Amino acid sequence: MAEYGLPALFTLFIWWFSTGVILYLDGLRRETFRWTMLGATILAVAGLAGLQASAWDMTIQGAYLGFLGALLVWAWIEMAFLTGLVTGPRRTACPPGATGWVRFRAALAAVLWHELAIIAGAAAIALATWDAPNRIGLWTFLAFWIMRQSAKLNVYLGVRNLAESFLPDHLRYLESFFRRRRMNALLPFSVAAGILACVLLVQQAIAPEATPHEVTGFTLLATLVALGLVEHIFMVMPVPADALWRWGLASRKQKPVRDSMGCEPTHCRPVPATGGPR
Repeated sequence: MAEYGLPALFTLFIWWFSTGVILYLDGLRRETFRWTMLGATILAVAGLAGLQASAWDMTIQGAYLGFLGALLVWAWIEMAFLTGLVTGPRRTACPPGATGWVRFRAALAAVLWHELAIIAGAAAIALATWDAPNRIGLWTFLAFWIMRQSAKLNVYLGVRNLAESFLPDHLRYLESFFRRRRMNALLPFSVAAGILACVLLVQQAIAPEATPHEVTGFTLLATLVALGLVEHIFMVMPVPADALWRWGLASRKQKPVRDSMGCEPTHCRPVPATGGPR
């Protein structure tokens, strides 16, 4: 069972730890962000180099290297978004009373550069592993992408837990695009798709003809998708998920809370959340 348990535990740990580190760094003072992004860029370049170096490695090591390489590229995109470096052309709250197409256009403008960065990241990984047999890295990145897009759409349409505590102060205007509802029509389909993906990946991992590389790679992917599924379920649970990362959120208590204009609450009023019915 170690061939399944070790990759699963590795994915669980790296998911929990990397999320906490990103939250911690994004909660620090903004003058630290240049060093954060420098470190993230070095790691992302190392990730792409690792993806290219392991593209023909069909061993257990190759599966882990592909997974980690994709994770480092994805981490750069997350850091660039949460530091405010790569967000979108709109950096203000949703227009009051906006609904339908107007609200959707405003929400898309708030994250457009981020979406394009994801596409560029996927293209870079595809080029680094082009025509090579080890595709674990590309599949890992695509799994991150699909799960994140699903989460964004569900938060936009409305869920119980919005995880707004994860937003740093300079991105608080994004709360205006969220809706708080008990459920939305997309979420059951998101959960069903996640369950189906997990089942298919587990079947590939436990197949009698699976090689050690495939066992490790598909177990990594199945665990990652399962964690994304758990995140979706937490969206409608009465218990917030941020308790898992209190240590990562601790950095936000070390400095004055500022809004998206850089003002402290004693001097400025917060940006109102006007993204529709709550």
